[in-house]
Amino acid sequence: MIVNRQAFEELEHKTLSPTASFADRSLGRKHREAEDEYRTVFQRDRDRIIHSKAFRRLKHKTQVFLSPEGDHYRTRLTHTLEVSQIARSIARALRLNEDLTEAITLAHDLGHTPFGHCGERALDQVHPGGFDHSEQSVRVVEFLERRPSKPFKGLNLSLEVLDGIANHSGDRQAATLEGQICKFADRIAYINHDIDDAIRAGILTNEQIDPGLIELLGDTSSKRLKTMIQDVIVSSSQSECITMSPLIGQAMLDLRAFLFDHLYYNPVAKGEEIRAERLVQHLYAFFREAPDEMSPEFFRDYQTHGIESVKDYIAGMTDRYAINRFKELMIPRFWQ
Repeated sequence: MIVNRQAFEELEHKTLSPTASFADRSLGRKHREAEDEYRTVFQRDRDRIIHSKAFRRLKHKTQVFLSPEGDHYRTRLTHTLEVSQIARSIARALRLNEDLTEAITLAHDLGHTPFGHCGERALDQVHPGGFDHSEQSVRVVEFLERRPSKPFKGLNLSLEVLDGIANHSGDRQAATLEGQICKFADRIAYINHDIDDAIRAGILTNEQIDPGLIELLGDTSSKRLKTMIQDVIVSSSQSECITMSPLIGQAMLDLRAFLFDHLYYNPVAKGEEIRAERLVQHLYAFFREAPDEMSPEFFRDYQTHGIESVKDYIAGMTDRYAINRFKELMIPRFWQ
């Protein structure tokens, strides 16, 4: 039997919580489009994100370790997939909309710069008005991604997905419960996989973590993930928003603070970041003065949007593309 869009929409009303976001009640898109025969609005959003160029580029963008040696360190893409898996597990248990949750989480980091957060800091320091990767992720899906068959720019995602992307970090809160899940899933994912990567790199050991946190959260990555995810599920089931219990929530924040002290600012792990920051800022200064050296697509945008297009061009680069452009533009060929 073929299951069409209407059948999926009916199934949502039979199986999801009354507090879930229902596809047939979506606020819609900025540009009106005919409904798909077999996919709901949120399923189409997810598919558009997965097939975007920005999503593919995530595999060559740094998560924490710059140019890590070895095949098992996380990249921005594997981080995104882990966030999506965690978020979907939470959404499923709470009977919320998995399709919306998945679309938001798959797109939440599309605006991230090359070289991880140090690239973000570099652009934030030199670009007028600063730089925020959440805002840039929205700009990617609303403007920078192009579909030649459409008369408008962007992926034309639903307003619920755009809201979830824009409000997945910091003190902002998404309007939907599915969007709120993304913020917790993001933190749970990076806290645990960054510890895992740091132990693999020999920068941290489990013994350095506070024994109280180990006892409360677990002594392995899988145990800590289980503890945090289950806590979000149980706590949120007793609340009108997505939340954690005070005990586990504070323990997670304490573990995050430990990572800032021992990993994110560790000179061994992050010793090359100053060079990466300078590289990004040199590229920004160069293209600001010579925008015609950007790719033709971005130079065309520059005619209308000016310096915003320089920021867009650099933010969209992968690590290796940024390095290659720097070599091409800054280093004489006979020295390379």
